[in-house]
Order: sequence, then C-alpha cells, then structure tokens
Amino acid sequence: MQQRRFSIAPMMDWTDRHCRFFHRLLTRRTLLYTEMVTTGAVLHGDRTRLLGFDPAEQPVALQLGGSDPAALAQCARIGEEFGYREINLNVGCPSDRVQEGRFGACLMAEPALVGDCVAAMKAAVAIPVTVKCRIGIDEQDPEQVLPAFAAMARRAGADALIVHARKAWLSGLSPRENRDIPPLDYGIVYRLKAAYPDWPIVINGGVPSIEAARDHLAHVDGVMLGRAAYQEPWRLLAADPMLFGEAAPFASPKEAASALLPYIERELSRGVRLNSITRHVLGLFHGVPGARAYRRHLATEAVKPGACAQVLAEALALVVDRPAELAQTAA
Repeated sequence: MQQRRFSIAPMMDWTDRHCRFFHRLLTRRTLLYTEMVTTGAVLHGDRTRLLGFDPAEQPVALQLGGSDPAALAQCARIGEEFGYREINLNVGCPSDRVQEGRFGACLMAEPALVGDCVAAMKAAVAIPVTVKCRIGIDEQDPEQVLPAFAAMARRAGADALIVHARKAWLSGLSPRENRDIPPLDYGIVYRLKAAYPDWPIVINGGVPSIEAARDHLAHVDGVMLGRAAYQEPWRLLAADPMLFGEAAPFASPKEAASALLPYIERELSRGVRLNSITRHVLGLFHGVPGARAYRRHLATEAVKPGACAQVLAEALALVVDRPAELAQTAA
C-alpha cells in the first residue's frame, strides 16, 4: 500500500472521526488510523458509534487492542465489513488500563501470543494486518528483543511492522512520559529494515515535520507522524507535494478550514457539539498574525450551548492566511 509511505498515528482521545475528516482535507494520500478500539468494545458496544466513519476519510485503518486470537479475528472481520483498509494490532500502548487488559505494550513480553493473534486475524480477513510495537519494554534489551519480535510477526503473516523507536516502561512512567522520556533509537529501526528488504517497516516516534519524515524514508518504507500532525496540522498540507509528488488539496490552511464548514453543519444537525470538531483545528495556524485570537475565539465560543459553524467562520476571519508552502516553513 503506497499510502503506508506516510501515515498519522492512532492516538487515544485525538484521532476520532472528526479529526480524521479534517486531516483528510489537508492530505489526500496519507493513511489515517482510528484511535485504538478494544475487542470488548467492538464485540459488546455500539459498533456504529465506535467504528463508523465517513467514506471521505479513506484510506483509513482500524487499530485494535486485545490479546485473544479468536476475539481479534472476529473484530478484524467486523472492521473489514465496515470498510477499513487495514487492521492494526496495538503492541505499544503502556497505560495501566491497557496492561490490566493484557494488551498493548505488555504483549512485547509474549511474542508467541502476538504471533497467534496475527495469524488468527490474517486467516479471518483479506485486507492487510499490521502490528505497531515499541523497541522493547522495561529491562528488555532492544537489540535482542526487537529482531526476535519482528521475526515472529513476519512468520505469523503480518503485512508490515510499525515501530515506535522508544522503549516503554510499564512501571515508573506515565503514558505521557513514555512518549518523551525513553530515548529515541532510530538506528535500531533502520537496521531492522536492512534485515528485511522485502518487508515494510514503518518508523514512528518524535518525528517533528514532513521534512524529517522525508529524511527517514531514505532508511525505511514509511513514516508515522503523531503529535506533530495533531498539534500542528498545518504541516500536513506539505505531505502530498513533498512525499507523493502531488498537489496539496488546498492552497492554504484557511482554505482547508473553510472546507470543513459544511461537514460541521451536517454533524451539528446530528447532535454533535461544535467543540467536538473544532478542538481538532486549534493548532491549524502557527506564527501568523491573528493565530492567538483564532485559538482564543474557538476555545471560548465553541463550547457554548448552541454554538454553530459560524463560530469557526468568525475565528477564521481573525487570522491572516498563509500559503501552504510558507506555513510549512513557519516553525
């Protein structure tokens, strides 16, 4: 899948369907991911609410959290029926809740079980099945653990391995600290790719920009952008030109945000609160006159009862637009 060349990371409480719709306005080619959804939620919850998405979001992948092969296989089938283009298994989240459920990063200590999970999902669906992991956990030696984990995932049939190039410490660090404190080791991911020239390896962790993603592509098959994509979404307008050789969907951040207004009106008519959508566009402007006033207006007005799409239109009127190629260099 060429879209795997660049993707936006699955991020809990961030990459919901409104966020993905907005990101798709900024880049046509990037592969988008859902937030992690647990197998229990899929099997017993409101599937339409949990898994529903707008066709305009495609290509979009579903990330699952779980450790029971049969349950994961069933959820993978459900995800395929919903129209997702890929199923991804989370073997990287370090939160206490995830550990208690025996999934996420703690599964790096159980590679054989991960292999069973991947094999079960591969047998259940025709779409790609991938794994997202860390380079190791706790006292594990990444130089030993990551190659062995990758070999297991490959044998089980995983179509790609996405590696967050940090360890996860399951005790002593919070999930937020686990995103910053363990040192990055891009070299170990580069060496892993060298060992698997015919198997897609995607790198994740601490990538600050589209330019940095382009540099990583000299060593790996794909790059996954996380917080930079969410906190500074204006960067995404450079993704298609810089990484895929295609024009950006819009010429500027303001044009892209204006294209969100019809979607907002539609979603508000369905009972969605304005802030549920506009919270994802707060970082759209950086280093331009009016950016602070834009953020302040959204932060104060979008949360009010009855707030409508006009709030975003008013906020956009406060900020000076900047062409995409200039916005990319504003950081």
